[in-house]
Amino acid sequence: FADQPGNVRYNGLMSSRQIRSFCQLDNDCRGILRHSVEELGLSARAHDKILRLSRTIADLDNSEQINQLHLSEAISYRNLDRELWV
Repeated sequence: FADQPGNVRYNGLMSSRQIRSFCQLDNDCRGILRHSVEELGLSARAHDKILRLSRTIADLDNSEQINQLHLSEAISYRNLDRELWV
């Protein structure tokens, strides 16, 4: 992905289109993310940040797919971040 022309080198710089392409979730993960967005009142920007971070965690785990553990870890970091700035 990073070596293709026109693409970014870091997950944190992915565009919305790239997020949709490289951060695809299965039904269970979509449900977890949807629930978290509703319960925590997260913005679309926070939603995308969680997906980018989930992709990074999956990459570090040498996983092609984002799974529930990757997503849950990213959400927990988001919660920690919110608690520190409130």
